[in-house]
Amino acid sequence: MDGEARAALDALIRERREDYASLSRLLGRNPAYVQQFIKRGVPKKLDEEDRRTLARYFGVSETLLGGRETEGEELIAVPVLDVQASAGPGAFTDHERAKAKMRFDPSWLRGMKLDPAQLSVIQVRGDSMAPTLDDGDDILVDLGDAAPGLRDGIYVLRLDGALNVKRLIVDRVRQRVSVKSDNPAYTSWPTLDLSRLDVIGRVVWAGRRLG
Repeated sequence: MDGEARAALDALIRERREDYASLSRLLGRNPAYVQQFIKRGVPKKLDEEDRRTLARYFGVSETLLGGRETEGEELIAVPVLDVQASAGPGAFTDHERAKAKMRFDPSWLRGMKLDPAQLSVIQVRGDSMAPTLDDGDDILVDLGDAAPGLRDGIYVLRLDGALNVKRLIVDRVRQRVSVKSDNPAYTSWPTLDLSRLDVIGRVVWAGRRLG
């Protein structure tokens, strides 16, 4: 079981393009901690709090990383909407219907303070948010985290009728916002009036396909 947990964590790290040292720092450990756990089996199993933190970070069940099954709690089904948020030139949408479901660990959702009723999964289109988000990535959007509580972060929004995923930097004093592309090859809007934005929700998790 411990070997399976190490293999699962290593696969998640490679899939999400993470690194051992950064995750060790996330846990408040020495930079070699995660690598030693995976490669040498030291410690033999993850500390409960470390396991919980990693499970929340990757959006997986603690059981995948060696935790015990929690009886009575089923995974939460979140709708995957049949739309794409452009991270490039701009995508338009006429229909927002669920085409599938993606399931998340309820303890992870609680730890992230997320309301399942306010969540949707959509797909990124384009590469203007690379390397943070790539074309084809699935993103979990918190529809309850928008105006008036808008703050710095990555959001799905409609701007001039186009559905986009962009990084927002908010200046509430002046009621202005900067809309930025992480890829410097693409356009950013340095100062826009908040009233121009139709914010759909905040991006709280991303999943990436390999190959």
